[in-house]
Amino acid sequence: MYAYITKSAKFFPNEPVSNDEMESYLGMVDNKPSKARRIVLKRNGIKQRYYALDKKGNVTHTNAEMAANAIRNLFDDHFGVNDIDLLSCGTASPEQLIPSHGVMVHGELGGDRNIEVVSFAGSCCSGVDALKYACMAVQLDPSMKVVASASERLSAWMRASYFQKESEKLAQLETHPMLAFQKEFLRWMLSDGAFALLLQGAPNPDGLSLRVDWIDITSFANTKETCMYCGAEKDEAGNLRGWSMFPGEEWLSQSLFMLKQDTRMLEENIVPLGVTYLLQLAEKYHFTPGDVDWFLPHLSSLFFKDKILEESGRRGCFIPEEKWFYNLPTVGNIASASAFAMLEELMNTNRLQKGQKLLMMIPESARFSYCYCMLTVC
Repeated sequence: MYAYITKSAKFFPNEPVSNDEMESYLGMVDNKPSKARRIVLKRNGIKQRYYALDKKGNVTHTNAEMAANAIRNLFDDHFGVNDIDLLSCGTASPEQLIPSHGVMVHGELGGDRNIEVVSFAGSCCSGVDALKYACMAVQLDPSMKVVASASERLSAWMRASYFQKESEKLAQLETHPMLAFQKEFLRWMLSDGAFALLLQGAPNPDGLSLRVDWIDITSFANTKETCMYCGAEKDEAGNLRGWSMFPGEEWLSQSLFMLKQDTRMLEENIVPLGVTYLLQLAEKYHFTPGDVDWFLPHLSSLFFKDKILEESGRRGCFIPEEKWFYNLPTVGNIASASAFAMLEELMNTNRLQKGQKLLMMIPESARFSYCYCMLTVC
């Protein structure tokens, strides 16, 4: 019994933002251009991205609104809001702690039916977490029409105003006012957008579908400390202290709610662990790199592309670059929505042929989780 992705859709807020325009939207800390921006952009290969902001830093769309808009783009004469049986949503950037992101999306969608809604939060794997739940629901009841969505409004955490208090504190201490690189690094990496997939118990009779052969997810948190975090601070021993353990006046002065990443840990672990897991899955599911027609890797930065090619070649699971498909340079790093972004674009390029195998790779650096998905075009 399989689940099939029968349709995909997207929603990007506003017009694409070039590298030179980024600070017009996100703002400048201390009214000074960032010294880290050009270094990060040179390595990550991103040429444009989308923000749910205008040039004054005003929010133009919420995360839930973007997700709802992507879902509406699935609708046609045969499928509408009242045909959804289950809504499965993933995001790393909900607007609130409670209610869940999923029910906020449901509220935006409206419709005449009360339906099952589930939410997945975390980091880059939360979109495929939502996809896996959707697949399992269809396998339990093939008559269901299930929507899986992945959406992000990461620009909410990247505006200069959220860094200003810490910058003022550093200046008062007569230290260099530039923020620590690990706190500014992700400002120039992340972007906004939303995607939706329709899953059913049978393939689309009028076009190509993707059969979900398997989705496998694992965590290395039992052996690795936190690498990327938000709403917390990491001490010298590697322990994470959550926002509720700090007095309220320190939430801004220490930029607690900014995304931070230990770039040293990232570079040392993200590729080797991902290749280790791929080797385990190749044995578990009895496939070889030669069985893969399309490889869709979620890359946070093109910096990692050559490292993946080198490490996978050295360890005997090499997938040549001509089989790779990614859209990081044109849409940016959309965290949990990046996998859906690649899938949506490839499904709508007329490049897929029946029988082809797609392997998706989604690494999550938060505490080193990974997901691989194998799909068959049918």
